[in-house]
Amino acid sequence: MRAEWIRGMGAPHWLVLFGIVLVGWVALYLMAIPAELRELSQIYGAQFWADLCRVTPDAAGVLKLWAMWALMSAAMMLPTALPAFATFDDLPGTQGDFWRLVGGYLGVWLVFSAIAAVVQMGLWRLGVVDQTGLSLNVWLSGGLLILAGAYQFSAFKAACVSKCRAPFAFFMQHWAEGPWRMGGRLGAVCLGCCWALMLLAFVGGMMSLAFMGLATLLMVLEKLPQLGERLTRPLGVALIGAGVLIGVGF
Repeated sequence: MRAEWIRGMGAPHWLVLFGIVLVGWVALYLMAIPAELRELSQIYGAQFWADLCRVTPDAAGVLKLWAMWALMSAAMMLPTALPAFATFDDLPGTQGDFWRLVGGYLGVWLVFSAIAAVVQMGLWRLGVVDQTGLSLNVWLSGGLLILAGAYQFSAFKAACVSKCRAPFAFFMQHWAEGPWRMGGRLGAVCLGCCWALMLLAFVGGMMSLAFMGLATLLMVLEKLPQLGERLTRPLGVALIGAGVLIGVGF
């Protein structure tokens, strides 16, 4: 089955999907360019992308943050859903439904991005994150790490990630709902798996490509059937430990 996925991923709709992921990561890179490199850089429009990450106390600021979180979600979450998309694409009778499924999936993450933007604006107004969303408060950083670690052991997390690891069974269970609703349900399941890890962007830095790359890799690996089962709980222990160390000022 996996060999068929790889052969089929040269089709135009797959190339477009990979293009969306690539554009998302390029945009995140442009946001993350340090100020001194932006001054030397000849990349057109780099300042615009950097400004997209910075909060301004108005409605436009929330819209910029929403756009930034939407880019992050597309760049980081689409790769984690590739096995599910490939499973759907391999099923008979799904021609023409691929983008409906992807659209429903991304719709959930657009809603999450709007909520995250509002949360970031609120945290910035409270003075516990800077203009780029990086935590300035050890209690916030430690609390988010402990929350994410504890969530790794929750029954709800286990239920969501089990569906991500068995996409064929998931689609068979919800086939009658159609591609839009299945995509939305898949996005909701994925959100149930990953929302706490995504919120660690406040700790690791929304302009840190290293953090975003590592978080994406961990979320991809966690959804693999065999390897993911060995990763979830140790990752939870590591996150809780890191949160405790930060909280005690280590």
